[in-house]
Amino acid sequence: MYTENRIFAKIDFSEETLAGGVYEDCTFRNCNFNSVDLSGMTFIMCTFDGCDISLVKLKNTGLQDVKFVNCKVLGVPFSDCRMFLLKLDFENCMVKLSLFSRMKLKNIYFKKCNLQEADFSETDLSGAIFENCDLLRTTFFHSNLEKANFCSAFNYSINPEANRLRKARFSISGIAGLLDTYGINIE
Repeated sequence: MYTENRIFAKIDFSEETLAGGVYEDCTFRNCNFNSVDLSGMTFIMCTFDGCDISLVKLKNTGLQDVKFVNCKVLGVPFSDCRMFLLKLDFENCMVKLSLFSRMKLKNIYFKKCNLQEADFSETDLSGAIFENCDLLRTTFFHSNLEKANFCSAFNYSINPEANRLRKARFSISGIAGLLDTYGINIE
């Protein structure tokens, strides 16, 4: 099934089934996807605005130029998505406990997001922007963070020896997040 240029508003997809297929240039506004299985579907140039997308299943799901705005995105395994043409952006979202490991997320944009306890292990985040994001207990391990921008991000702990950081940008106030691995007291 192919659906194009539609607006879905205030629909509880945990009770009403979203038909499988391809959704292009669609907007989902204030919808509930909590624990819904979106496996095998494809979303192209779609926007999720004010939706609860927590715990969705994304096995082989295509997310091509998809924007999440003001969404609750808890515990989502994005690493299960189809990697072909994958492009995501997040603004003002709660993305806690989500899984992004082993993904290619070059130039991804996170703006005013709560990314606490998200997992970016072995992820290519080169050129990524974390604008005003909370990264408390977020995992970066063997990640490519080259040219990533953390200037306004906070609460991060990134081990420079376990990640690629060439030309990554940090603020002077966030320098402690690069040194806490060493047990140094900064006053």
